[in-house]
Amino acid sequence: MYQDRILLTGKDILEKEFKIDTRGYRPQEVDKFLDIVIRDYEEFYAIIKDIENEKKDLIEDNIKLKQEIRNLRTKLSVLQEEGSSSGVSNSDLLRRLSNLEKIIYGKE
Repeated sequence: MYQDRILLTGKDILEKEFKIDTRGYRPQEVDKFLDIVIRDYEEFYAIIKDIENEKKDLIEDNIKLKQEIRNLRTKLSVLQEEGSSSGVSNSDLLRRLSNLEKIIYGKE
């Protein structure tokens, strides 16, 4: 994904040859600096790979959670339909409980 946008690899940097002038740079300093750049590039690649793997895992988890939400909503709607189709409301249940208490405890 990101590799398409990055022009250089660690190998490209390592194998780069510079022309030396009479007033050119010191080759040891250039090599030392390029070694640091190579290490950074390799670390960037590792970080990018880790982030892409984490992103992939999060997307998979998100898909699973969305499916679970759909399943729970379906179950909830089925339960609500069953409750409403039986015609029993909370007030009906409370009235029945009250009547049963009166019968059991003999209270009027």
